[in-house]
Amino acid sequence: QVQLVESGGGLVQAGGSLRLACAVSGRTLSSYSMGWFRQAPGKEREFVAAVHWRGANTNYADSVKGRFTISRDNAKNTVYLQMSNLKPEDTAVYFCALVISRGRDLRRRGSYDYWGQGTQVTVSS
Repeated sequence: QVQLVESGGGLVQAGGSLRLACAVSGRTLSSYSMGWFRQAPGKEREFVAAVHWRGANTNYADSVKGRFTISRDNAKNTVYLQMSNLKPEDTAVYFCALVISRGRDLRRRGSYDYWGQGTQVTVSS
């Protein structure tokens, strides 16, 4: 049974930072690519960042490039999303996700096989 559990969300002022974590159980993280998505109220779930299973390749949405960093610690079976210079428009529920098959488009929501329950990030102005 694969489980993904996010943590680290909260309330922060604009310009502040947060680090989200996604703990994976039931699979060995080193074999899989991972992604972060977010969903604001009334909006579609959107891609934020992804890290390839080999760990060297990362991909970011234009809206977060230069402010967010995705990383993985295979020894801890955990993926992180370091968020800096946060803006009110970053307010959303953030989800981590795992993709089983290699070669899929990591920017597409439909590529992922397992999802966490989400963690709320609220950025006040």
